[in-house]
Amino acid sequence: MEQIARLLDAVDATVATWPDWIGPGVVLVAALLLAVALHGLTFFALRRIAGTRAGILGSMLRRARRPTRLGFVLAALAIVVPRLDLPYRWQGWLGHLFLILLIVLVGWTAILLTRHFSDRAIRKHRMDTDDNLAARKFVTQVRVLRRTATILLVIFTASAVLLTFDAVQEYGVSLFASAGAAGLILGLAARPVLANLIAGIQIAITQPIRLEDVVIVDGEWGWIEDIHATYVVVRIWDWRRMVVPLSYFIEQPFQNWTRESASIIGSVYWYLDYTVPVAEVRAKLEEIIRSSPYWDGQVVNLQVTDADKDTIALRGLMSARTSPQAWDLRCEIREKIIAWLQATHPEALPRLRGELAMATPQTGDP
Repeated sequence: MEQIARLLDAVDATVATWPDWIGPGVVLVAALLLAVALHGLTFFALRRIAGTRAGILGSMLRRARRPTRLGFVLAALAIVVPRLDLPYRWQGWLGHLFLILLIVLVGWTAILLTRHFSDRAIRKHRMDTDDNLAARKFVTQVRVLRRTATILLVIFTASAVLLTFDAVQEYGVSLFASAGAAGLILGLAARPVLANLIAGIQIAITQPIRLEDVVIVDGEWGWIEDIHATYVVVRIWDWRRMVVPLSYFIEQPFQNWTRESASIIGSVYWYLDYTVPVAEVRAKLEEIIRSSPYWDGQVVNLQVTDADKDTIALRGLMSARTSPQAWDLRCEIREKIIAWLQATHPEALPRLRGELAMATPQTGDP
């Protein structure tokens, strides 16, 4: 017993020599660890209740896990700090930290709510159908506006955090007071970002492009794969990706093949001999197109569009529901008409003619 008493006296003497802030610091750290542990237990119980459901409850749990952890930490600070006998310097530092975390939590929550409700709205519109024009309009608007709102929320949150520091406030006041060269430099530096953000809002409202639109940009044919806050990803037909600034689609001309409808007219040219029976070719063209699964039942036509000294040009017009189907239809028609001409009218294929004339012998020639 005497040894235990001596050990306790030694511990008390050691603790008495510690600084005054160690005790409150240990309590603060323990409170924070307890808050994180309580958060983990709470979400473990909620996941068991929700199970594996992918509905609104499961989606909210997945998105709210990290910000609510920060909320638990803030709650622990708000409960424990006023009850601790901390040095004044620590109280000021912890109060500043609490304010920063609160601003971050508010901004984070706003971003997550924006993403959650936009995803819920997008999920109701299917884009895997042929007639998906209305869905593409809605999804494009929601995604572009969501990403623009996310960037603005991040900027506002970061600005609010920085303004909690006295040095930043003083610098901002002096910057606004000078408002000359410094303001001009900042304006020029921020111009590309602001131009793309404004272009994103314009695209979301006016919609010159939408997701999965077929476009030709800088001579490249492809689909609009994704629209980000400052740039657009175009999926080229050979699986390459072209990254284009958003402002390009506001300032530069480009082709949009699916602006109002995905249907499109394709053309096929044949350069044949003058002996080709145009009426038979026209009838055969209509027969092949009407039996093709790619034709949408709207346009089929054949015309003689040109003639030179060797051949005439036949142009066939045909329509399809989408541009990929129009490409397949054009290739199918071109191949089948050539095969039919080879089998039934080989003389109509392009050929060069020459004339051989015998010279008439003159009188007196041997």
